Amino acid sequence: MSKLFSSLIIKNITLKNRIVMSPMCQYTSTDGFSNDWHMVHLGSRAVGGTGLIIAEATAVSKEGRITPGDLGLWKDEHINGLSRIVDFINLQGTMAGIQLAHAGRKASCAVPRDGGRQLNEKQGGWQTVGPESIPFIEGDRAPESLNKEGISKVVSDFKAAAERARIAGFNVIEIHSAHGYLLHSFLSPLSNHRTDEYGGSFENRIRILRQVIDAIKSVWPAENPLFVRISATDWTEGGWTIDESVKLGYILKEMGVDLIDCSSGGNVYNARFPFGPGYQVPFSEAVRKTGILTGTVGLITTFKQAEAILQEEKADLVLFARELLRNPYFPLIAAREAGVDIEWPLQYLRAK
Repeated sequence: MSKLFSSLIIKNITLKNRIVMSPMCQYTSTDGFSNDWHMVHLGSRAVGGTGLIIAEATAVSKEGRITPGDLGLWKDEHINGLSRIVDFINLQGTMAGIQLAHAGRKASCAVPRDGGRQLNEKQGGWQTVGPESIPFIEGDRAPESLNKEGISKVVSDFKAAAERARIAGFNVIEIHSAHGYLLHSFLSPLSNHRTDEYGGSFENRIRILRQVIDAIKSVWPAENPLFVRISATDWTEGGWTIDESVKLGYILKEMGVDLIDCSSGGNVYNARFPFGPGYQVPFSEAVRKTGILTGTVGLITTFKQAEAILQEEKADLVLFARELLRNPYFPLIAAREAGVDIEWPLQYLRAK
């Protein structure tokens, strides 16, 4: 029996399969609002049979956007558009998640199609923030080092965004603590040289993430799943390591986090890593040994590849990114390869 097409219960939700759409920025919003593109983009993957769809990195504050085109949940007006999308996704028997994020020192950038470089104020950019005044790329203007008041605002912004996600009807929240964005930049010794209670020791560097989790849990229903995405390694000597990720896994499980989404990198501009099919799967496997559920991502493109990962118990969920951009109906086609008869949309039955 195919494990990829087996169901998984996580608290109050049942995933009809283990296929997850990884959050992927669309850079198509104006002032953080969702629009018809998001409805079609996310909705078509639900029609295509994906078990869980996680909407792109969604800024918890205006200054927390990567680009001016980022999706947002920093004001109540953002809720209605997202709620409409959630309703459609759920009608297809698919669960809807949202990734809450703050870009930190990697904020204030042009959208990738315009080059992706940091915008100055004359170009519509804004002041970035981080654990310290260390820019991500040499030559960029330095981020403002967050003081305790600034850190408290970040935590409050995550909390408020989580409350809006609840009102919008999302089934899952994922906290973005990966890829060099704000929470990851606090975790890594390469970007965090602070000497106060938010820097130095492992316990201090994870403090803001713990505070964000606690704040979100105060408004997010206990029966609703909570995920955290991490970069399991910085791929750079002296940075965040897989050993620290495993240590964090034990702590997050104790805190009530349901799943760790294991990615890597993004905090060091010129980091080198062994880019290839399934190159991040060992991280998911290592963190999973703490007893917490894990998801894996990264150049996973076929049914056989995903099935092997699950059968070998290296992850509990498989996140597909570019493959689902190429093929919104990947699950329907993969089910045929697996020899599994899954439910198709009534409107598409003539093609089954």
